[in-house]
Amino acid sequence: MKIAIMTESFLPKIDGIVTMLTQTVEALRRRGDEVLIFAPSGGPEEIFGARVVGLPSMAFPLYRELRLALPRSSMRQQLLDFQPDLIHLFEPVLLGIGGIYYSEELKVPLVISYHTNLPAYLRYYKLGAIEKLTWALMRVRHGRADLNLCTSTPMIDDLHRHGISHLALWERAVDAHRFRPDAGSDAMRSRLSGGVPDEPLLLYVGRLSAEKDVGRLKELFSAIPGMRLAIVGDGPLRHELERHFEGTATVFTGYLHGEELAAAYASADLFVLPSKTETLGLVLLEAMASGCPVVACRAGGVPDAIRDGETGFLFEPDDESSLGKTVHKALENNELLELIRVNARHDVELHSWGQATANLRLLYCKTVQDGVKGRVKRRPPWPRRFATGIARGTVRALLP
Repeated sequence: MKIAIMTESFLPKIDGIVTMLTQTVEALRRRGDEVLIFAPSGGPEEIFGARVVGLPSMAFPLYRELRLALPRSSMRQQLLDFQPDLIHLFEPVLLGIGGIYYSEELKVPLVISYHTNLPAYLRYYKLGAIEKLTWALMRVRHGRADLNLCTSTPMIDDLHRHGISHLALWERAVDAHRFRPDAGSDAMRSRLSGGVPDEPLLLYVGRLSAEKDVGRLKELFSAIPGMRLAIVGDGPLRHELERHFEGTATVFTGYLHGEELAAAYASADLFVLPSKTETLGLVLLEAMASGCPVVACRAGGVPDAIRDGETGFLFEPDDESSLGKTVHKALENNELLELIRVNARHDVELHSWGQATANLRLLYCKTVQDGVKGRVKRRPPWPRRFATGIARGTVRALLP
């Protein structure tokens, strides 16, 4: 099978979407599928034997790690030469306009995957007034897809409630060979705890941005005597959060990769994710695979990944005291913690990237077999100048 992927979340950017994309491409290539990737310039020219077409891009003002790429007319010839069986848009922004246009012009089935709870994010950036407009635009975008993939059943339900159809679950997965309980070390624990390894060590891994609610973790110091906190990751709020946690036993490491990241998970006592906006939370699965018990918010896609009291702990999003109480409860019961370590590890071992990609490929095949003729309320193709004009106008509007 030949799959053309278009995304604005790509290397060297680091997040769950990029991990999901790269792991999926690797699994597809192992099966012998051909993959062509369109992404913002600045990344590698190929991954796992899949060619990457770098497109001119610019940083998104509200989140400069995200680069927006304009669709270009040269994409048409690249696609004609490649002859894809389908086009898959990974959380498209401006590049998605080109993907939608070319899928219609070239009569190639279109798959769109939903990874970011954008309507919920708007409230954190004081843009809640445009939430209805955002859903309207999302209905237009997803309405042109033959298949819309979500990474959790709550997200499927959310999109369905807002009038989006042709929905299917993209099963969760994690690399349980890299992330494992024996990856921890005394040296990493000492590093993360600021040289005080015998005290309770809590860990956060992820983007440092408003919608992640990382600042809430400060309240845990009053609930857990002697607690140490390690914050792994980076993002637009890094400096603000460093000031916020000043005077507390908190270590900021920046991004960690590969075996260092695996060691961080496996060296901590508890992984805490305060975010209410996760569509899945790949970091949760990595912590579970590492034998690090998880405390996370009962919101978004998280309940799909965690069974409260069995494979992790869930706190209530609308109860301000629930986070501290849940963390305290988790740390005070060693027998329960050990049981959860075992249960969580066993659970994620059932969700490999190979198996998840095999199931994804079945969805791909069905989409190709159904073909473009299966779309409902099909609209005529967009004029190329119109699509390009939208993209350029949007970029100008976003520039300061």
